[in-house]
Amino acid sequence: MNNPLLSNWTTEFSIAPFKDIKDSHFKEAFEFAVSEQEKEIETVSKNPAKPTFENTIKEVFRAGKLLDQVLTVFYTLASADTNKVRESLQREFAPKLAKLHSSFYHNTDLFEKINYLYQKIDQLGLDKDEVRVLQLTHRNFIRSGAQLSNNNRIRHKEITKKLSELGTSFSQNLLADERDWHLELGESDIHELPHFLQSATKSAALEKGINGQIINLSRSLVVPFLKYSPNRALRQKVYEAFTSRGSMRPDTNNIKNVKEMLKLRDQLAKILSYESFSAFRLETEMAKTPKNVRDLLMKVWEPTVKAVNRDAKALQGLMDQDNINDKLKAWDWYYYSEKRRLLEYDLDETILKPYFLLENILEAAFECSKRLFNLEFSKKAINFYHPDCLVYEVTRDGSHKALLVCDYFARSTKRSGAWCSAMRSQSKMDKPVYPVVLNICNFTKPEFGNPTLLSYDDAKTLFHEFGHALHQILSDVTFEMISGTSVPRDFVELPSQLFEHWLEIPEIMTKYVRHFETNKSLSPALLNKVIESRNYDVGFATMEYLASAIVDLEFHSNNQLSDPIVEQSRILKKIGIHPAVNMRHSTTNFSHIFSGGGYASAYYSYMWSEVMDTDAFEAFTETNNLFDSAIAKKLEKYIFSSGGSEEPDFLYMNFRGRMPNVSSLLKGRGLDF
Repeated sequence: MNNPLLSNWTTEFSIAPFKDIKDSHFKEAFEFAVSEQEKEIETVSKNPAKPTFENTIKEVFRAGKLLDQVLTVFYTLASADTNKVRESLQREFAPKLAKLHSSFYHNTDLFEKINYLYQKIDQLGLDKDEVRVLQLTHRNFIRSGAQLSNNNRIRHKEITKKLSELGTSFSQNLLADERDWHLELGESDIHELPHFLQSATKSAALEKGINGQIINLSRSLVVPFLKYSPNRALRQKVYEAFTSRGSMRPDTNNIKNVKEMLKLRDQLAKILSYESFSAFRLETEMAKTPKNVRDLLMKVWEPTVKAVNRDAKALQGLMDQDNINDKLKAWDWYYYSEKRRLLEYDLDETILKPYFLLENILEAAFECSKRLFNLEFSKKAINFYHPDCLVYEVTRDGSHKALLVCDYFARSTKRSGAWCSAMRSQSKMDKPVYPVVLNICNFTKPEFGNPTLLSYDDAKTLFHEFGHALHQILSDVTFEMISGTSVPRDFVELPSQLFEHWLEIPEIMTKYVRHFETNKSLSPALLNKVIESRNYDVGFATMEYLASAIVDLEFHSNNQLSDPIVEQSRILKKIGIHPAVNMRHSTTNFSHIFSGGGYASAYYSYMWSEVMDTDAFEAFTETNNLFDSAIAKKLEKYIFSSGGSEEPDFLYMNFRGRMPNVSSLLKGRGLDF
């Protein structure tokens, strides 16, 4: 076939030949690759020979490589640089992939072979990784309905297919609202905004072909606007648009999708004999049960409420001084919090922002990776799927380890948020396979010729996603199934959140946080203010996160849920959320749990991982050397390179010698009242 998606890629590092790939290639490649995978699995399942690890498990892993090649290209583009054709194909592919998934896990001949091997696991002479992947493969078949009766198996397939369709619809509705909404700003609306924000609003307008300045629904534009715009009515308009994404118009309203997804997830759990979807979902996580998750979240909720009430009182006072006869609202919080920061810490973020130059923060991440893990990053002149993509070869002692692709700027063709994905994951089953890792963010692109200046939160986001990338880059396992970030969801955020700590250490801040014009580093006084204020407004940030995590957990634990919006309000009222604080992700734009559901009933995992990351960083602070080589080697061995080769509790215990408790998190957030 003359289709680049189906060929052997002879490009440098065997990356996808994006310049040759057209949208018209995808459907043909998809259908051919699906057919090939079906044939490959059929060959394995019908093999008359006695099942062995080699002729069953390894052959299953070898199957579908062509489909993986096609899908990694397609879904990279569908999330980071989509268009109408790709969106249509996404809707077409979703149910077909769900059907393929169900057919695989409901293949009775294949499951009989895997079950036979599983029953004899101690007699097969397998090594540690082989034992692990056999156990996980067997468990995945059970959890995917391999032992269901025929009627339940049919229903399981129907539910899986429908959930896939609904998740695709949810994400496309959200993207449509984010792409279509903008607010044009007049001269009077922008003259009091800081220069960097005026530049960003102009750049956003140019991206849409508008001569002027606009606010769009990119978080990296919305948040600074809420911080600095003195126009309360405009702040309200922008805030309400941002929080209503996914429900702006009848044709993009996600509430029907949410309602049906929750109902179907509950049915799926019941078919598999679980009390709720949460019980099903959490069984394989570190948390194990909804009760354990709820206990953690509520332990942090109580001190968070105290912090928010204290801070809200101070912000209300500032609002009263402005002679605004109203209660503090959600669209006031950022604005008055920024005023308070200036009063209490004499720290103006507009003064701070010129020091956070994108290129320097990326170099800081490179240096930390070098000093901790002996990794080198060199820029390569490789054209990827978009001109914004920067490509780096990662080496250690001169040997190739990975490719890292950084795609940092917001655009209307990219879904919101920040994420790390792999177009190729590390493995060495048949030969060494080196990862191709993507870090994708949505930083506001400056006007042409201007530097890219980040907020402090943007810089932490860059380090966070870089930590995920290191988890992929340093992976050293045999099988792709347990490679890199293929770990329980409440463990996967440990490497990313842990790496954030190195941005904040004085040594790195002094060297890389430099004014883009003068190249001067932060003065000692300003650096101290940054460090002292790092937990400023932590109550607000914690409450909006916890509210989302608690709603997610209760949504997936409640078997009688009829109206998600009513239930959301009930839950928030019950836990006593402050009226000026909202969920970080409202239900209709909560893509973590409804766009495919990777974090469904697992949004808590950021906090679960944070309990570990604060404790893990203390392993370095206890040595008085934040780049201690012995601790870094243990960190790589047990956390960054082991992937899912062991249970996460075992890995953490081997790294730290004990499990942490919530006091580490409360101390790290300054909530240990």
